[in-house]
Amino acid sequence: MAVENPKDWKTYDQFAYGIDTNRLPASDALVGASHTVTFEDGRVLTLGFGKGKVTWSDGGASAEDACEVVEVAPSTYFVEIIFASRPTEAETIVINTVSRRALSIYSVVRDKDVSVGEPQVAQVFRAGIVGDISVPPTGPVPAETRDLIGLRAHFTYSPNHVYEHTYLSSQRYCWQCLVGVQRGHGDVDLTTTYKFDEDQYVFTFREFKIAVASTFFYNFKDMRSTGKFLGIAGDGRIQNSPAGAFIRKASTTFYLPGRDPV
Repeated sequence: MAVENPKDWKTYDQFAYGIDTNRLPASDALVGASHTVTFEDGRVLTLGFGKGKVTWSDGGASAEDACEVVEVAPSTYFVEIIFASRPTEAETIVINTVSRRALSIYSVVRDKDVSVGEPQVAQVFRAGIVGDISVPPTGPVPAETRDLIGLRAHFTYSPNHVYEHTYLSSQRYCWQCLVGVQRGHGDVDLTTTYKFDEDQYVFTFREFKIAVASTFFYNFKDMRSTGKFLGIAGDGRIQNSPAGAFIRKASTTFYLPGRDPV
């Protein structure tokens, strides 16, 4: 069943085509490795990596699914798991194999009647520890942050995909397309941002007008963004699309005490 979008609004697959042009390449660094991640809510996930696939065990469930691994910073990996048996769900896990910190972002495309008044694609966040939990990890615990508030930045995903982001508050950001099929379009959507480490952030957003959500890792030292979109294409299919961009900081707004956004 085709998706009904606002007049002149591009479908998810129309704007996503080619948006992975400037994405970092996939890495084989984890091939042959196994890692167990214990999350703060008690969930335990075991991952055994092969080339382009991962064998996972999560409680009583287990399977082998397609997986892409991108090294987004030293010893830090953006892991995308695409579940064959659960096409409306996908899990992104950021793992640092040295500090042993991890962050899971689980995205779910919900039925419209369940998500009335909210973005149709929801996301669940879990921080975790890689390996033996009796041995303390190093580095900061991944946590929600307000660090990006006031920043305006440009993201070049390809010669035909340039977007401007303005981070308005801890819960919302504004985007507009500067180059591409969405040129002239823009909106304000719900966001959640985690600080993963120094100059490293996991930025996510959930759109209202179309059924799509995204997860991106920002490396502000290298000025690179690596991520994915999960949503409903124009013909009704669920689509999980990789993306990546060069980042350019354009400006920063500084707020007076007591007048800063929530």
